[in-house]
Amino acid sequence: MIIRPIDVIDEERFLELSKKVDESGFMLYEPGEKKTTVEQQRTLIEKILSEKKSVIFVAELKNKLVGFIVALGGNVLRNQHSAYLVLGVLEDFQGQGIATKLFKRIFEWAKEIEVSRLELTVIKDNIKAFNLYRKMGFVLEGEKVHSLKINGEFVNEYYLYKLL
Repeated sequence: MIIRPIDVIDEERFLELSKKVDESGFMLYEPGEKKTTVEQQRTLIEKILSEKKSVIFVAELKNKLVGFIVALGGNVLRNQHSAYLVLGVLEDFQGQGIATKLFKRIFEWAKEIEVSRLELTVIKDNIKAFNLYRKMGFVLEGEKVHSLKINGEFVNEYYLYKLL
């Protein structure tokens, strides 16, 4: 398995990956809600690649994208030391250390470009992900009450951070 930066030629495979990850029910988008086209995905990848403090790393296994981690960095002087993370791994590939490898790579990247704070959110009921984030050194910062509405019910999210 390879962990590498995304390339614009990954546009179609990355879009397919992100839509499949959305099916988990733990991501921001509802399953099937994302209507992004391949062209829009390419534009988004190009935008992230052009930003100094943002990046996408993908996990590739046998020419198939099976996971990703996105870092969206601050773009003004007061927050350029921080980045918000989004992690996704296909369900069939979870529990194989892919997320851990993606996190290790993002930690290296962050240190290289002087990002000293990483943050993320997780749906309160996603115990598996919460435990992974704690294992990777993230600290609970707070709870976002009624942060999301899923199946007509309000759901809280935990906000976590890691200082490097």
